[in-house]
Amino acid sequence: MREIVFDTETTGLSPAAGDRIVEIGCVEIYNRVETGRHFHAYFNPERDMPSEAEAVHGLTAIFLSDKPRFSEKAEELIEFIEDAPLVAHNATFDFGFLNWELERCGRPPVCMSRMVDTLSLARSKHPGAKHSLDALCMRFGIDRSQRIKHGALLDAQLLAQVYVELTGGRQIGLGLVADTASVDIRQSKGPVTTRERREPRPHAAAAEELERHRAFIAQLVNPLWERFVGVG
Repeated sequence: MREIVFDTETTGLSPAAGDRIVEIGCVEIYNRVETGRHFHAYFNPERDMPSEAEAVHGLTAIFLSDKPRFSEKAEELIEFIEDAPLVAHNATFDFGFLNWELERCGRPPVCMSRMVDTLSLARSKHPGAKHSLDALCMRFGIDRSQRIKHGALLDAQLLAQVYVELTGGRQIGLGLVADTASVDIRQSKGPVTTRERREPRPHAAAAEELERHRAFIAQLVNPLWERFVGVG
């Protein structure tokens, strides 16, 4: 199944208050495996950048001033995500901004039924634990050393790994080969050793072994099993 893991960076917390998306990063996964395809864009928000937001993602108004507006990249974004489920951390936040931007440029919003929220998954699977992206990366041993500040594409790439762990781990989909005869042994990295088949060794006790056993049993005093002789 094709899914898109995505993240956004914004000028603030509320599109209704005039905040805008300034960066989006999308990572394609297929059957929980990254394909290497991604979509990434910075946007000119056509407004100032609050210092609080800049402190989170490091994107300045000057840096974004020559970037395209969201409406100029909307078609490319829609073509990339197609009709796939969209995975995000605290997804209602990202969906809220994404749909606000889409509606603002005359595009239909993304149906909320396509939303997959990794925050809800994490809370369900690990109640009482910390559920930030950093905390989940630490829990699952995912390298986040490059995450100095928030960045939409990097965070989407990290979240893709977290999502795999939350939904079964790196071995999800691992299957056993039904017919071992179909396995090409030439794929082996080392030499293939062929051994001759040996007949199974006999496991029945020899006559002398049985005699020694009877002699040993005869020495036992009041053995437990004699209590049940004739019972039943």
